[in-house]
Amino acid sequence: MTRQTKIALRIVVLLLFSGAFFSRCANIMTPEGGPKDTLPPVIVKIEPGNFATNFKEKKIYIEFNEFVQIKDQNKELFTSPAMKKKPLITMRGKGIVITIRDTLKENTTYAIDLGSAIRDNNEGNPLNAMRYVFSTGDKVDSMMCSGYTADSYKADSVSRTFIWFYIADSIPSTPGYDSTIFNRKPDVIARAQNNGIFIAQNLKPVNYRVYAIGDKNDNQLYEPGTDLVGLLDSVYNPAKLPEFAIWFDSLRMYPSAEPQLYFRMFTDKAFVNQRLVDAQRPEQKKAIFYFNADYPRIDSLEFDNIPSDKVLLDPQTNGRDTMVVWFNVPAEQLPDTIKGKIVYFRHDSLRQLSKTREPLKLAWKLVETKEQEKERERIEKEKEKAKAEGKEYVDPNYKNPFTLKVSAGKEINPEKGFDITFGTPAVKLDTTAIEIVAVDENKNKTPIKWHLERDTMNMCRWMVKADWKEKSNYQLYIPKKTITDVMGYENDSTVMDFATYDPEKFATVSLNVNGSGKNRYIILLTDGSGKTLQELKDVTTGKYRFNYVNPGDVRLRIIEDKNGNGKWDAGDVIAGLQPERAEAYFNDRGEETFTTKMNWDFEINIDMDKVFLPMTMQNLVKMLDDKEEDRLHKLYEEWKKKQGEAKSSGQSQSQQSSGGGMGFGGMSGGLKSAASTLK
Repeated sequence: MTRQTKIALRIVVLLLFSGAFFSRCANIMTPEGGPKDTLPPVIVKIEPGNFATNFKEKKIYIEFNEFVQIKDQNKELFTSPAMKKKPLITMRGKGIVITIRDTLKENTTYAIDLGSAIRDNNEGNPLNAMRYVFSTGDKVDSMMCSGYTADSYKADSVSRTFIWFYIADSIPSTPGYDSTIFNRKPDVIARAQNNGIFIAQNLKPVNYRVYAIGDKNDNQLYEPGTDLVGLLDSVYNPAKLPEFAIWFDSLRMYPSAEPQLYFRMFTDKAFVNQRLVDAQRPEQKKAIFYFNADYPRIDSLEFDNIPSDKVLLDPQTNGRDTMVVWFNVPAEQLPDTIKGKIVYFRHDSLRQLSKTREPLKLAWKLVETKEQEKERERIEKEKEKAKAEGKEYVDPNYKNPFTLKVSAGKEINPEKGFDITFGTPAVKLDTTAIEIVAVDENKNKTPIKWHLERDTMNMCRWMVKADWKEKSNYQLYIPKKTITDVMGYENDSTVMDFATYDPEKFATVSLNVNGSGKNRYIILLTDGSGKTLQELKDVTTGKYRFNYVNPGDVRLRIIEDKNGNGKWDAGDVIAGLQPERAEAYFNDRGEETFTTKMNWDFEINIDMDKVFLPMTMQNLVKMLDDKEEDRLHKLYEEWKKKQGEAKSSGQSQSQQSSGGGMGFGGMSGGLKSAASTLK
């Protein structure tokens, strides 16, 4: 699809939704007033004027054409460079007063960015991207650059990130150890819009080191392990970057641009100091250890008077920063406080891992609620009564605390089988007592061969493996008292009927993978919203298949698994390492979403050289152009669907428009938004 064709489609989409908007304005009438106000406030006066030089004032007055309100001042307002004390905004008539509370540097260009804090008083329409710029010297720095911030794993835009610029000549270069964002304040700060695009202004024509920070806590600090971060491999001079286009996006009501710089953001856990944060004992036979970082290296774990083979270790979480310990001993042998020691590798003040020994005291005491106390007293009385009458006591309200969950529903995927999950780890499991039989059309039952595999990430979960046949019926039978858990509870009997998928009810996605490199890849098949449905690892050049795909919209995400470890790896700011690339797949027509149908074999050709092209400005613009095209196509299809629903239900066009349309208020910016190319 040519760029002219794409722009034409944008115009069509804009006209469609603009029509709904204008119709909506014409049909919503109020007894007094007229159409709803959708316009932001307009600046009519600024004192001192914007871009003032030799600035020495402490107050700035900005007047609007209507009364305004200030919303989320602390969240929206930031200055470039950062001031120790943020300016204070107060109301005065139809304007605002900005009070500077910090001592300003000499010969420095400052910008006070109010984001969308200023809104009209009646409808709350925001005045987006409002900035006041001044210089304490005799000139205002005027260079600009643009960029895009994306989640390196999800391959989607990251909104509202801060971009920190450091003049490169003022920072010592230490290869392999970059601590810039920890030790220095940036010289210039910009912020990305909701679509991930930023336009950095008031730069000098010099080399900059540039970083992107997802400031989750709005504290103007980078917190490793919590905030997203992005880095670039080189220094950049805005005067030497390619030219880029800027426009006002009337759909989103803020400026946008073609990006020159590209940040693949990630959570850097390599810098998080490893330490044991807490150790708790929430249940008599269960203790939980919380670590500050993933994958703690544990040398030994010992408890007084509890044999090591009676201590069960369960990693519990995907990141493995939490470890659960179960004590496989009778409850009466466990003291109220279990003492012991843990020897593990902890970071010291120089961030070196060294073996550390810490004592443990795990206390637990049964505290009964009033209801539990009443129930216990009731049972004791019933037992005494039964004993006096020479009878065996059976509690009619007894509920077996043993829990067992079988993931098999009515149907299972024959390639995956199903899981059995216990509430607590099993310490006795008699597999010879468990039966799985195939059931034919005459209800005849034939035992099949099967086996169990315990999940290495969760010792309470077991995977049932067998040579499952398509479109076949099975029955699972687990007799009573086959399984005993660490608490000493035994299972009740379980019988479950299930079948395997009928392949004719599903789609197949066939992949033809090509590429000149020797890299290995991970290919994720997701639904239209990005949820992973299936995964292929260790992919190289060749043919692959996703079987049993539910009909509907699907996408592909591809990870460049450079180290071949079968997972996506994040980057390392200190070491200057970028995360592994993860990209969305687009076909030659720029389509990202594909619709599969029942009993179809959907074939996709993937050229890894194209998917992982070097991210030049031209390639970046094309990628975002394709994303925007896919988004606009969905909007158009949604609009057509709503039109059809309105006609089938007998509603008029004006009724549908007055019902809210697509919620694109404020589209009166006209056809200029049709030039928007970014999501």
